Amino acid sequence: MRSRKLTCASINFIVVLFSQSVHSQLQVGFYGNSCSLAEFIVKDEVRNSFFRDQGVAADLVRLHFHDCFVRGCDASVLIDSTPSNKAEKDSPANNPSLRGFEVIDNAKARLEAICKGVVSCADIVAFAARDSVELTGGLSYGVPAGRRDGKISLASETLTDLPPPSFNVDQLTKFFSNKGFTQEEMVTLSGAHTIGRSHCTSFSNRLYNFNGTKAQDPSLDFIYASWLKRQCPQGNTNPNLVVPMDPSSPGSTDVGYYS
Repeated sequence: MRSRKLTCASINFIVVLFSQSVHSQLQVGFYGNSCSLAEFIVKDEVRNSFFRDQGVAADLVRLHFHDCFVRGCDASVLIDSTPSNKAEKDSPANNPSLRGFEVIDNAKARLEAICKGVVSCADIVAFAARDSVELTGGLSYGVPAGRRDGKISLASETLTDLPPPSFNVDQLTKFFSNKGFTQEEMVTLSGAHTIGRSHCTSFSNRLYNFNGTKAQDPSLDFIYASWLKRQCPQGNTNPNLVVPMDPSSPGSTDVGYYS
């Protein structure tokens, strides 16, 4: 019988880490003794995927965010749906736009081969997001690790725990405040949009029918709005039409998004 490749999606139990870590705080270098190649292997998988498709960097950063904002950073976004439960990954907020799952699964399979049952999928997601930032020109940073994987994943929770693209500044500020973030921290985190793309359908109402007025959102910068209209023409029905979040440097983690 051919063995089935272990993936993060197939893990529906809590991964028990080494005894000293179960109740301890997260720490940088957590796998230094238990699986010293953990972060290297994750970075290698991210790098291999990035060379094939540079868009995967933004995908992995978004995957980390969508994981952490629902039940915390517990890899619940990776769990597959079952006949009796629709999981997070199959909610409209994630399916079909959320990508990068295969990178996490490939890293997990390699890690299981050398450190079985040691490295959590939640930590792999966190490492992969950091590596994506670094590969696109951003600063590297130490990732405190020691997370445990959850076993509950509910699509319904994405509706309350993930901010929709329609939120304005006040709504976003309140939303992030409920998660323990200040407005300044919210703005800082929003800078992750320096890489990646957005579907025209996520914002075209602000270009052509803001609040039912059949007019442009007056708060939009005129030059930027004009550029967006050229990319997202009125009446277009292509659901896959996208534009870069940061037109000046769409593939680089820099400060262009803030401009």
